[in-house]
Amino acid sequence: MKKNAVKIGWLMVLPGCLFVVFFMLVPLFLLIFRTFFDEGGFTLSGYFEMFSSTYFKQVFLRSVKLSLISTAICAILGFPTSYYIAKYSKNKGVLMALAVFPMFTSPVIRSFSWIVLLGKKGIVNSFLVSIGLFDRPVSILYNEVSMTIGFIQLFMPLMILSLIGVMEHIPEDLNLAAGSLGATRLGTFRHVVLPLSIPGLVTGCVLVFTGCLTAYTTPQLLGGTDTRVLATMIYQYAMSLGDWTQASIVAVVMIVITICVSSGINGISRRLNPTI
Repeated sequence: MKKNAVKIGWLMVLPGCLFVVFFMLVPLFLLIFRTFFDEGGFTLSGYFEMFSSTYFKQVFLRSVKLSLISTAICAILGFPTSYYIAKYSKNKGVLMALAVFPMFTSPVIRSFSWIVLLGKKGIVNSFLVSIGLFDRPVSILYNEVSMTIGFIQLFMPLMILSLIGVMEHIPEDLNLAAGSLGATRLGTFRHVVLPLSIPGLVTGCVLVFTGCLTAYTTPQLLGGTDTRVLATMIYQYAMSLGDWTQASIVAVVMIVITICVSSGINGISRRLNPTI
């Protein structure tokens, strides 16, 4: 019976595995293979040419910087929000629905909404001028600031959902026990809540960073033509210049960055919470 159950299990998993292999892994390996071989055989000239380019270095650093900044802000803002929803809110379902609701709106629509809000005649500039903070409208749109704002709104729900899923399972008795032993609220947060929330925080950070690094629509619409990131750079090489080899190299670089940063976040989390 057990062997039959195992065979049935493998048969049920097989279609999904085949789909992943043929439609995800095979194209990925072909993409990577193409960057190392050309008509003359094995070569690394494409990578040397790419990394020697000042333009690529600027785009590379900007992409990583904006992704890290957006991830950090999402973690800082999402942590207290998630904790309140998970532990203190009486309308948890409503608040979770409000947190997830932006995900049901197209990134294109959200980006155009920010264009209206952040423009020189938009609501944000009008408010800043009306309170006397600036004498004239400032340039908030089509730069790194507007891209970061778009990233935060786009991926904050992922951070909140990841944290809520973990915080809901933190027993309230642990907080009460820490308080009874003389721990302050800050001490309870530091020694009880934060360590137990790290798995959700790690998941949220990886999802947000990966999303920010690979997002195309938001940086394309909010960053303009002068603020390129890796995703828009791939489009530029592939569709505008027709250089699919360079586009593939940029894609491989993005994959490597994602793996390295994810491994780094997991390493830091294990130091903070060795049980992970």
